[in-house]
Amino acid sequence: MAAFFVLAAVNKIMNFDATTIGMAEVGLEPAAVLLPMVIALEGLGGLSIALAHRRAWISAAVLAVFTLATNAFFHRFWELDGLMGQLELSLFFKNVAIAGGLVYISAHLYRHSNRLEN
Repeated sequence: MAAFFVLAAVNKIMNFDATTIGMAEVGLEPAAVLLPMVIALEGLGGLSIALAHRRAWISAAVLAVFTLATNAFFHRFWELDGLMGQLELSLFFKNVAIAGGLVYISAHLYRHSNRLEN
């Protein structure tokens, strides 16, 4: 799960201009300011989870919320018909599933971090 976010951050770095344009097209402005923040969130959050950092449960929870929030901008299946609508519906629920996995990871890491502190 962590690799998904680290690789997404790397992809955004490698395709910075195209990603900036894509963000602006869906109304995320100023995209040139927001994109570095997204890259940091995905990259550092993913690394935190991968390394099981002491507070990685926070990273997992934040990434869950972030993942669900992206649906409102990028996977608006309700506005589309036909195959594009079906594709966006599938991507929408893929994000819901990823968020669910992140909530599970967050809960597990939270319980584990509390055992280590006690």
